[in-house]
Amino acid sequence: MSTLSKRINSLSESATLKMTKLGRELASKGINVISLSVGEPDFNTPDHVKNAAKKALDENYTRYSPVPGYPDLRQAIVNKLKTENNLDYDISQIVVSTGAKQSLSNVILTLIDPDDEVIIPTPYWVSYSEMVTLAEGKSVFIDTDIESNFKITPAQLEAAITPKSKLFMFSSPCNPTGSVYSKEELAALVAVFEKHPNIYILSDEIYEHINFVDKHESIAQFDSIKDRVIIVNGFSKAFAMTGWRLGYIAANKEIAAANDKLQGQTTSGTCSIAQRAGIVAYEQGLESVLKMKEAFLRRRELVYNLLNEIPGVKTNLPDGAFYFFPEISSFFGKKDADGNVIKDSADLALYLLNVGHVATVGGDSFGNNNYIRLSYAASDESLVEALRRIKEALGKLA
Repeated sequence: MSTLSKRINSLSESATLKMTKLGRELASKGINVISLSVGEPDFNTPDHVKNAAKKALDENYTRYSPVPGYPDLRQAIVNKLKTENNLDYDISQIVVSTGAKQSLSNVILTLIDPDDEVIIPTPYWVSYSEMVTLAEGKSVFIDTDIESNFKITPAQLEAAITPKSKLFMFSSPCNPTGSVYSKEELAALVAVFEKHPNIYILSDEIYEHINFVDKHESIAQFDSIKDRVIIVNGFSKAFAMTGWRLGYIAANKEIAAANDKLQGQTTSGTCSIAQRAGIVAYEQGLESVLKMKEAFLRRRELVYNLLNEIPGVKTNLPDGAFYFFPEISSFFGKKDADGNVIKDSADLALYLLNVGHVATVGGDSFGNNNYIRLSYAASDESLVEALRRIKEALGKLA
């Protein structure tokens, strides 16, 4: 009998972190592994942000910070939301956390009671449904596919809503597909939410600045539902600050206060040095962000063309983030050189790691088993070599 709680036993290990760990284990044996499994920019944090952290140390910002974040960081976030997104908030509606991941978890834990339903379009980021499980809620999935560019319709949303529906959560740009909802598409979904005033909307906008179609569109721009929208964002993707662990929410005052309360009993305020760096990141513009975006755009075209050269792989052209989510089910049922059958996307990802020495992530963990996720947050040379290895490895299956 396990001594661990039912709560922890009900959780699955993060698939992205698992594949990254397996890749590192192979690399530790001297094998040259190319990792396309982790959602992390391969750029360094901009110098002006790092210098702000050094200055913060010199100025002795080394003590406990306010639980919801320093007021001047929260004001910088308010200013950013107004300037970039034309959204009006005040600092009482902003709560800074130890990464957007904690922000997501805080929101779910403060909103969801046992048996409340959370509507999640698939594919979704691997931790969404696990966070709902931790809160003892029930995930209700809306399936999408490559034909729809992995976006739901208003009719699908309406069909998923029940009297137990409490929260809808999604990301745009999306992890793992890179899909981006237009203003018109969001407006069509908003028309459904207007008919269901008890449903909150959690909008994960962490990839906001890695958008190749137009300016970012937030669902919070629609006044009729703004008070029910909780924006989650952060600094990890746009400013290559993944290790700094700095995220935040923007929400109505009741939800913000609840997140402040929860955080006060768990982690308290996030790293003081990271917060001071975050102020400078937002106050000194997007020059470094735009340079990184240009590199991602070039890599997107490169990987798209290389994927289209692999027989049996079907892909679309993502509009944002730095992922591809190609359809690979044509390889299910095939065998490797040892006679092992590829039964699903997890098997295929493991095969590509062990035979091709490329780390990817099976789509089953994102809610769509017929796909795998590839990150193109890697150098051009690494991407060319990784796709060559993938093509070669898939060609060996019979």
